[in-house]
Amino acid sequence: MTTLEERFGDTLAKLSARHDELRDALASGTLAADAYTRMSKEFAELTPVAESIADLRRARADLGDLARMAEAEADPEMRELAQDELVQAEKALPALERQVMLALLPKDAADDKNAMLEVRAGTGGDEAALFAANLFDMYRRYATIQGWRFEVMEISETGLGGYKEAIASISGRGVFRRLKFESGVHRVQRVPTTETQGRIHTSAATVAVLPEAEEVDIQIDDKDLRIDVYRSSGPGGQSVNTTDSAVRITHLPTGLVVIQQDEKSQHKNKAKALRVLRSRLYDQQRSALDAERAANRKSQVGSGDRSERIRTYNFPQGRVTDHRINLTLYKIDKVMAGEALDEVVEALIAQDEAERLAELQ
Repeated sequence: MTTLEERFGDTLAKLSARHDELRDALASGTLAADAYTRMSKEFAELTPVAESIADLRRARADLGDLARMAEAEADPEMRELAQDELVQAEKALPALERQVMLALLPKDAADDKNAMLEVRAGTGGDEAALFAANLFDMYRRYATIQGWRFEVMEISETGLGGYKEAIASISGRGVFRRLKFESGVHRVQRVPTTETQGRIHTSAATVAVLPEAEEVDIQIDDKDLRIDVYRSSGPGGQSVNTTDSAVRITHLPTGLVVIQQDEKSQHKNKAKALRVLRSRLYDQQRSALDAERAANRKSQVGSGDRSERIRTYNFPQGRVTDHRINLTLYKIDKVMAGEALDEVVEALIAQDEAERLAELQ
């Protein structure tokens, strides 16, 4: 059977050598500030890979020593002890190989970015809007549990406490990596509070998770923007501001429109709108590349297709089902509270890693 080192020996050797080269350069004290910053980032990214490779090499060497000891040892007790250790070392090897394989997988450049969360009511009228608000709150609670910052950018409310649309910026460690598989159609089955007959209704909301783009990621030319300002209005059309602070930005080349009116300051609303617009443009670019990659992949996990029904929340049965990985949890209250959402997130990440690992085989 071909070992991992035999299949990827050149790649592993080059990665280890580059890690050592960067370590020596950083320790030399001769680098200019910009080179030091660039190399420090590369060194930090390569360190987990290099450590995994070193762990695997040590395990292989130990395995060889134990095999020789088990074969050559004259003392029966020592030979038996060596054989037991050999068995344990062989059992540990697949996990170390998997760790190295995961480190070899191409990294999503957006994984370390913050995210823009957009939740919109779909089919189902007022009940869909209420469900959209429930989902938005679920992600807010999940962000708190993860220690992330959750900043509300825009909320368009209905008169019953539901949300037609809600946008938030979520910042922290590994935000996009953990939330990127949430994009798609979320379906709810439950008895609405306004239902007098006790009938179960089905409605839906759409979730989009976009990597939050920096100015260096997306350059926006002022001549490509049309900026309109007007007076903010709340639910039902009532005025909530006496100045023209609401901002609508239209990106002329793509037709994308972003509206911000949460802040009393026109300047702050414009800044928020540009953040949302930049992230949507960045997502468009990523989606075009993802579509090409998805054509070569069987799974829909991670496709980010906004029209795909990804999950059902069935309140009468107390279950949440993710249709992409056939995972069902009978703990809907804990999922909606953000407490058990991580179980779904971890399962989706594991499935995506397994499929990408299979492509390396």
